Amino acid sequence: MEALIPVINKLQDVFNTVGADIIQLPQIAVVGTQSSGKSSVLENLVGRDILPRGTGIVTRRPLILQLVHIDPDDCRKTSDENATESKRNGRLYRGIEGEEWGKFLHTKNKIYTDFEEIRQEIETETERISGNNKGISDEPIHLKIFSPHVVNLTLVDLPGITKLPVGDQPKDIEIQIRELIYKYIANPNCIILAVTAANTDMATSEALKVAREVDPDGRRTLAVVTKLDLMDAGTDAMDVLMGRVIPVKLGIIGVVNRSQLDINQKKLVADAIRDEYAFLQKKYPSLANRNGTKYLARTLNRLLMHHIRDCLPELKTRINVLASQYQSLLNSYGEPVEDKSSTLLQLITKFAAEYCHTIEGTAKYIETTELCGGARICYIFHETFGRTLESVDPLGGLTTIDVLTAIRNATGPRPALFVPEVSFELLVKRQVKRLEDPSLRCVELVHEEMQRIIQHCSNYSTQELLRFPKLHDAIVEVVTSLLRKRLPVTNEMVHNLVAIELAYINTKHPDFADACGLMNNNIEEQRRNRMRDLPSAVPRDKSLRGPGGQSLSPSEPFALEGEATKAAAGGSQSGSEQTDGGTGNWRGMLRKGEDGSAGDRAMLQYPLSSSPQKGHAVNLLDVPVPVSRKLSAREQRDCEVIERLIKSYFLIVRKNIQDSVPKAVMHFLVNHVKDCLQSELVGQLYKTGLLDDLLTESEDMAQRRTEAADMLKALQKASQVIAEIRETHLW
Repeated sequence: MEALIPVINKLQDVFNTVGADIIQLPQIAVVGTQSSGKSSVLENLVGRDILPRGTGIVTRRPLILQLVHIDPDDCRKTSDENATESKRNGRLYRGIEGEEWGKFLHTKNKIYTDFEEIRQEIETETERISGNNKGISDEPIHLKIFSPHVVNLTLVDLPGITKLPVGDQPKDIEIQIRELIYKYIANPNCIILAVTAANTDMATSEALKVAREVDPDGRRTLAVVTKLDLMDAGTDAMDVLMGRVIPVKLGIIGVVNRSQLDINQKKLVADAIRDEYAFLQKKYPSLANRNGTKYLARTLNRLLMHHIRDCLPELKTRINVLASQYQSLLNSYGEPVEDKSSTLLQLITKFAAEYCHTIEGTAKYIETTELCGGARICYIFHETFGRTLESVDPLGGLTTIDVLTAIRNATGPRPALFVPEVSFELLVKRQVKRLEDPSLRCVELVHEEMQRIIQHCSNYSTQELLRFPKLHDAIVEVVTSLLRKRLPVTNEMVHNLVAIELAYINTKHPDFADACGLMNNNIEEQRRNRMRDLPSAVPRDKSLRGPGGQSLSPSEPFALEGEATKAAAGGSQSGSEQTDGGTGNWRGMLRKGEDGSAGDRAMLQYPLSSSPQKGHAVNLLDVPVPVSRKLSAREQRDCEVIERLIKSYFLIVRKNIQDSVPKAVMHFLVNHVKDCLQSELVGQLYKTGLLDDLLTESEDMAQRRTEAADMLKALQKASQVIAEIRETHLW
């Protein structure tokens, strides 16, 4: 058990060398209000005057005090550091004059045998950091005392709790001191030594209040009552020391410190301890053997040893975990570059491979939060681009009036005998042209994703690149330039795909022919239905209005009346005429054209005969053109035919574009970049003149590597120190 405290002291030394407090080591923190006697308790434990004394705030920096018990027969220094130093000097180290000495961490191996010098050094070091007025600092002073008169302990003397600022202290001095105290006592491996003066009420003890906030169960709080000799006459601390006022699990120990007069008169600590023992025997004879400085030292030693024993297994695990983490961190920083040419080629090759793997979906690091690489490109092709094309209306932006206007414009000055094909081609090209913008947008989205893959590879896959920011920037520039060069080529190809569709409207396309046949059959069926609904005999003078109020030409009634006769007389001839009309050939269209023109003539005769301006000259340019009107049956039929043909052909082209654009993007952009990436990187970057510049590490990388290496070394040494303890020592 006695071997445990020196182990913790060794661990403290190990981690002090790297200036880190990532490991929470077991220690004892002294907490109390200002001038409650904290420093006096520590001096009694040491047995020498080592701490600055006075009124007001004296302790302004945490003092980590390690007490090391040495054999009284050995007055020579036995620390490992000086043994190593003596061997290094090539002579036997003769030790020091005197049986007690001290060492500061900040003065390295300097030995202090005069304890007055130790106190002066503490004051000087405090003023160096905290100023010479009343300011505080959280940077600790590390002091190690070697003496045969002490027990093995690790203590932390903290600034006293205060309420109001004095001197040049900031207004929030109370908060600063509390935060500093919490920083130490919040450590679950820390034993709290709560110091309270006996001449104050225990119920108002700030030390116990602070301790209870971080240790509500009281498992690691020990109370110390000071100034037992300064209580009012007629009162005693019997109830307090017995735990009847404020119970404390680990106990309450009373001590008597030296007064300021005793200190001024240079009263020795040994004499003060004798006087303390006499006072306790006189005032509290029944409690004398469970109070006093010597009992406090033994109790603290026992508590610390048991506490260390309980903390050690967890501490060992924590050190091993941290060692593993720092080893990984050091590996990520990499070794200093020796063969720059080889390193550059390796990094370029690795980046190119990771870039291609990310596109293929075989990358070592797979993103789980979002789609990236090849998966996102697939999503763009089949979800984003596909849905966008499907949302394009085949007749979008095309009204019936537009279609009718296109038909009439395509006929020129001559009245149309049939629906001109030119109007269909013009209108369908206009609709197909609308597929170009979504296709170019698809190329842009894939290009953006190819850019994002660069960052993905840098962050996740090739962290070595982060060591060399200039190389990283150069690689990003080369890949970006390659993508930029391929973008116009890909856009041109996609533009050509749409232009190819516009160049030749293939009305003999199998899918389009089937659609036309089906549509013509539907039109023929509608015509038959209209004929069947018509009356068998209609007076010729009233035959200008058909069923449903539709305009008919004067020749149509005659055709209708003779329908049965023609069917009986020449069935084959009639059948051929119907077939011609159904398939939209010249004969049927000519007949329809004649009917329509005759109808137009009939419609024009009536308004002229009823015109009020009969016999006068009419300026046709002054006649207002109707903005909207009801379409005639023929106009309705022509528009319907054109719209159905446009829709049918548009769907065929959309299907082609939806299939060919992703293929073009893959060939001209994605696959080309994959195939040429490594050769492009090597050609642009693998040059002798660029080696030194590209493989320049970032400024803080070397420093971080050194810090990680030092910490790893400290953790490995700490692990070795703990491993030296035999398991039997733990119990």
